[in-house]
Amino acid sequence: MKKIAFVIFLFACYSINAQQYTPTQQNLDAREWFQDAKFGLFIHWGPFSIPGDGEWVMQTRNITVKNYTRLMDFFNPINFDAAQWVSMAKNAGMNYITLITRHHDGFSMWDTKASDFNIMNTPYHKDIVKMMADECHKQGIKLFLYYSLLDWRRDDYSYWTGRTGHGTGRTEHGDWNNYIAFMKQQLTELLTNYGEIGGIWFDGYWDQLSSDTDKTAKPNVDWHLDEIYALIHKLQPQCLVGNNHHMQPLPGEDFQMFEKDLPGGNTTGFGGAKASVLPLETCETINNSWGFNITDTTYKTTKQLVEYLVRASGFGANFLLNIGPMPNGKVQPEFQERLAYMGNWLHTYGESIYNTKGGYIRPQSWGCITQKNDTMFVHVFDKNATTVSLENFPYKKITKAYLLKDNSVVQQQLQKGTLAIQPIKTNNDEPDEVIVLVCKQ
Repeated sequence: MKKIAFVIFLFACYSINAQQYTPTQQNLDAREWFQDAKFGLFIHWGPFSIPGDGEWVMQTRNITVKNYTRLMDFFNPINFDAAQWVSMAKNAGMNYITLITRHHDGFSMWDTKASDFNIMNTPYHKDIVKMMADECHKQGIKLFLYYSLLDWRRDDYSYWTGRTGHGTGRTEHGDWNNYIAFMKQQLTELLTNYGEIGGIWFDGYWDQLSSDTDKTAKPNVDWHLDEIYALIHKLQPQCLVGNNHHMQPLPGEDFQMFEKDLPGGNTTGFGGAKASVLPLETCETINNSWGFNITDTTYKTTKQLVEYLVRASGFGANFLLNIGPMPNGKVQPEFQERLAYMGNWLHTYGESIYNTKGGYIRPQSWGCITQKNDTMFVHVFDKNATTVSLENFPYKKITKAYLLKDNSVVQQQLQKGTLAIQPIKTNNDEPDEVIVLVCKQ
C-alpha cells in the first residue's frame, strides 16, 4: 500500500530546495522502498585489499601510480563467491548491497572500456560487478554501486587542486573535461550493462573542498553534477543518487548519507550536516577499517552493532554496515559471525525495524523509539533502567503493552501526557529489550 501522504510531502519539501530536479514516480517509489529497507551491506574490496592496510593505502604510503599498478598483476580472488556473499547479506537481514565499483585508487571492478586498469586485466579476468549484479537480481537483493569521484591515478583528475593524492608521482596536468567525460562513460556502462541498479553512492567530492568544517564551501572544480545526475536519472529513473560530501543534499540527490555518525551527529569530523527530508542512511565499519586491514582487530560487539542499527532506525535512517573482504575473496570469520548474529536478532525483532519511522522523540541515553502506524516500539538498551518515562506522549490510550520477544505483558501508566513503563525486566543476554505499545487516540 502506497504512502501517498509521505510521497507528496517529500516531493513538496524537496522541490523547494531543488527546483531544477523533478523526481519521477519511479524514483519516489524507490525512495519509499529505501526508507523502509533499513539495513544494507557495504563492501570495500579491490586491489587495495592486497597490502592489508585499508583502502587508503595508496595515499597513506604515497605509492606511485607505476608501483600501485603492479597490484593488478596479482589480484586474483579465486575464493570469491557472489552467491555466498549475497546469501550472507540476505541471511543477515539486509535488503541491499552497496558494492565498491571504483575507489579512489581508480581501479574498476568491471569490464569497462574507459580504462585498462580494471578487473579484466588481472589474472582473475572476470567481471565482479556482473557476478554480483546477477546474483543480487537472482536473490532479490537490490544492488547499489559505490563510485569514486576522486582518482589518485589519472592525470586528468585535478589532483593539483585536490587535497589528497599528491604523493603518487603525477606531474602532468590533464584536461578536466576529459575526466568528466570518462566518468560519464563509466557510469553509462554501469547503468546500461548490469540490469536494474538501486542507486549510485558517490564519494570523493570533499577532495576538492578547501575545508572540512565549512559546509557551504564551494568546490575547487566544476564537478558537472547536474549533468552526471541527469544522466543517471535518464538511464534509470528509479536509480537513487547519494553523495558522501558531508553537506546538505544538492539538487538531483535522492538520499542523504552520514559517514560513521548518526544523522546530525559529528563525533568523527565527517558529520555536522542537518538531516534533510530525504531518506537517510548512516554507514559504519565492524572494526575501524573500511578495506581489509590485517592488524585491525578492534571489532565492535554484537550489542554495539544492534544498538547502532536501532538508533539509526530511531532517527528514521538506514544502517549500511561495512565489511572489507580479504584479497582472496573470503570474508573473515569475525565479520561473518557478526552478520549472522544480526540476522538472528532481526528474525525476532525485525518487526520493530523494517518499514518503521523514527520515534516522536530523538534517541535517548536509555534507548529509542521506532514506530509503524499506531504501533510504537520502545527499545531499551540501558540494563539499569527500571522505568522509562515518555513525556508529551502523542496518544491518549494504550490498548496493549508487551515484550516483542515473548508477548509477556508490560505494566504501564499514562497520566497527564506522560507514559511511565515499569518495571522493565531487562535480560543481560539481550542487547535491546523491545516493548510494543499498541496506541489509540
